[in-house]
Amino acid sequence: MQALIEVILPVFLVLGFGYVAVWRGLFSEAAVDGLMKFAQNFAIPCLLFRAISTLDLGQNFDLRLLITFYSGALAGFFVGLIGARLIFGRGWEDSVAIGFIGLFSNSLLLGLPITERAFGANALQPNYAIIAIHAPFCYAVGLTAMEIVRNRGAGLVRTFGAILRSMFRNALVIGIALGFAVNLSGVQLPGVLSEALDMMIRAALPAALFGLGGILVRYRPEGDLRVIAFACALSLVLHPCVAWLTGRAVGLDTGQFRSAVLTAAMAPGVNTYIFANMYGAARRVAASSVLIGTAVSILTIWLWLALLP
Repeated sequence: MQALIEVILPVFLVLGFGYVAVWRGLFSEAAVDGLMKFAQNFAIPCLLFRAISTLDLGQNFDLRLLITFYSGALAGFFVGLIGARLIFGRGWEDSVAIGFIGLFSNSLLLGLPITERAFGANALQPNYAIIAIHAPFCYAVGLTAMEIVRNRGAGLVRTFGAILRSMFRNALVIGIALGFAVNLSGVQLPGVLSEALDMMIRAALPAALFGLGGILVRYRPEGDLRVIAFACALSLVLHPCVAWLTGRAVGLDTGQFRSAVLTAAMAPGVNTYIFANMYGAARRVAASSVLIGTAVSILTIWLWLALLP
């Protein structure tokens, strides 16, 4: 109970404030869009840049850590795809979109603040290693599968060229890439620039959480409840279970194990809806899974925290 009160509830209260503010008309949807643009295009890229630029790459980019987290993500994707097709009889495109819900956890907006509150700021280095390749990895898997099922094999190379161009125009990817450049080059940032970055970083997670709450107002749960429950179970149960078993098998240290399992236990990210909307597939399932999964994760994260060493 203490973990629920001290670690999880403050994060979800900020998210809830954003939800209620938009729901009651105290904060407009246009303002939410502006806040999220600030958070995702400016403040969070600064946070990722700062974190990656000072990260001990040799120590934190441990292949065992990445295998632990991404084996669970891939399990969620393939079980989601096959289950949606064989159990629920969905079309192949819908099935890929539902698999993507099990693949893409909210590692950034929920995983970072909850890990920080649970284990301290010094525990975040493995999180940053996971986040550094999260979006490129997940979109590469999802887009490849979707292009295959849509029988566009002839245009696959051209499609991936467009995907890569899109990724490297993304502010989060740019922040990560610049962080790697500074880290590997050994460049020392001027003190005044570091201070400015620190000011931006302090605003990043609170702004993003409040904005995420406001965005969730748009995702009303409608129909397909059995499929939505299945998709949420992929993200909240299967992904962390596989990460737990894999982490134990490969011998992760305690800090890496905590970060891998706790990040895997996060609710589906908003990118799952963006992906579904991109292809017009399973949009209602994706939108509702983001909302319901985020709400249910208040309890499931509490349980995972109680089990973690």
